[in-house]
Amino acid sequence: MNSTKDTGIVVGPAPGRPSYPHRFRGLAGTGLIATLAASVSTTLAAALARGAGVDFQISDGGETIPLSGIAVVTGFFSIVGVVIAVALLRWSARPADRFVWTGVALTALSLVPAPVSGANAATVTALLGLHLIAAAVMIPVLVRSLRTRTD
Repeated sequence: MNSTKDTGIVVGPAPGRPSYPHRFRGLAGTGLIATLAASVSTTLAAALARGAGVDFQISDGGETIPLSGIAVVTGFFSIVGVVIAVALLRWSARPADRFVWTGVALTALSLVPAPVSGANAATVTALLGLHLIAAAVMIPVLVRSLRTRTD
């Protein structure tokens, strides 16, 4: 005998697919670890550049960017990237693809201030390199994490 009360609706995640809260927590955790790695990488690279003679002075007679400032700014904008990735996971049908384009576009925009800052060539080059290091750490990790959470 067949039941007419069976609607065919399954409550919960699809088989083999984690639930939404688990997906978001996993992405956020991965993102926080990547943020820490990006902050450490850029700070270490800045310390090496400083040791090689880069002064990180913005404009003539301006303030010098401290290593702690590099770590904090990298951490802040990396967290912004994680928030964007979580939002795309929630509201996009193709979050990994969208994040690649968003990450590349935001990285390109982040490169604009360094050349117009009035800093010397060594500082500008170092700042551009630091932006690229942070992007090279964050974008692939978040894209890979987005792909594993949507497949």
